[in-house]
Amino acid sequence: MGISRPAWPGDEGRANQGYPNKNHLQKGQAAAANGAFAATGALASADAFAAPGALSVSEALAYVKHNLEAINIQISGEVSELSDRPGYKAVYFTISDQSSALSCLIWKNVYDRLGVELKIGMQVEVGGRFTLYAAKGRMNFEVKTIKLSGEGELRVKVAQLARRLEAEGLMAPGRKRAVPRFCERIGLVTSPRGKAVHDVLRTLRRRWPLAKIELAGVAVEGNGAAEQMAQALACLEEAGCPVILLVRGGGSYEDLMPFNDERLARAIAASPAVIVTGIGHEPDTSIADLVADYRASTPTAAAERVSPEALDLKAALERESGHVAALLQQGVSQKRQQLLRISAHPLFGDPQYLLGSRMLALEHAQARLRLRSRELLRPLAQQLAREAGRLEALSPLSTLARGYALPFDGQRRLLRSVQAVAEDDRLSLLLADGSLDCRVERVLRGAEARGLRRGERDEGTVTKG
Repeated sequence: MGISRPAWPGDEGRANQGYPNKNHLQKGQAAAANGAFAATGALASADAFAAPGALSVSEALAYVKHNLEAINIQISGEVSELSDRPGYKAVYFTISDQSSALSCLIWKNVYDRLGVELKIGMQVEVGGRFTLYAAKGRMNFEVKTIKLSGEGELRVKVAQLARRLEAEGLMAPGRKRAVPRFCERIGLVTSPRGKAVHDVLRTLRRRWPLAKIELAGVAVEGNGAAEQMAQALACLEEAGCPVILLVRGGGSYEDLMPFNDERLARAIAASPAVIVTGIGHEPDTSIADLVADYRASTPTAAAERVSPEALDLKAALERESGHVAALLQQGVSQKRQQLLRISAHPLFGDPQYLLGSRMLALEHAQARLRLRSRELLRPLAQQLAREAGRLEALSPLSTLARGYALPFDGQRRLLRSVQAVAEDDRLSLLLADGSLDCRVERVLRGAEARGLRRGERDEGTVTKG
């Protein structure tokens, strides 16, 4: 725990007052040559006082309080204890080095304004002054400023970047995609010389030998490592890898800093492929882990996440096969029982079951229809008989049946007058039961015809042709 020692207020004119001056305070300190002193050597021993009489406790504490609180110094050390309880007006913590520890406090409003979140193990540089609570004789270092040093400063920058990316939604669970279960092609971004690449390849060969591995060897630490990894992701995306492993072995916080790079984080978030990270060991969490679709604790765990175990897959297929067979057997049994229930129905034992009542109803309907049709047709039949009688009376056939004949000339035209006939014309006479072909020998007109009708017969007048 180092202290930068400024000039002491009130040093001048204090040599002959019986109080410990600058020389007294530095007496016996190993760091006097370079202007610094250990926190445990705050005051010299009692023999340094040259006062004529002893001071009271209150006077001594008032003197120390007056001089200590006028000094503002910078102290560096590691946070070894921390107490930040809700409702308290101050945050209490202890900083220490290899041999000493110093109790510190910072008022809550100052702590919140500085925006630094203290954690045990952080290397910090605090600025402030010593305060003395005289009633208890208790001394603290009241902190006014906090500056993280070394890894602590890096952690603050990483935390700030993480909060910004989270506010943009890059770490939202809703944007993370599921890892494909059976990947035919797997991309791998890691160092080609590290232990992680061998662990991943060995795991993939053992668990899922069907997969084709596309390896992009890059630097995973140091300057330019983040840019190389972002470019490797783009190359594997163009190669058509649906899932990409981004892995490396363990290392210090500084070694893992490329995985906290903003460019790499945005490349992961924009990738069309599913990104699975396995960076460092279980406690190590980087921004790349938070942005990726899935974070595995180690490179081996990442490889296991994207590859099904062959034996597990075989067992799963056997289970599914047995399950399918059981379902089929159950389905067949259910259909058999259903068929038996259906076949036992009276419909299939008696054909009349379904149609008997309808056939009976149909017969009754037919009987009613016949009866009703007779009732409806009887007046029509009677009327038809009457009309038929009248037609029969007017029919030429009835006239022919009474002994009359119808004459037709050679053109089959009905003769209505003897004026249309001459001697030797060929005629046809239609009788009730046939026809006669005749030749006209003589035509009788007027009185002659009437005389013939009275019985005067002239033999040979008409001859049958």
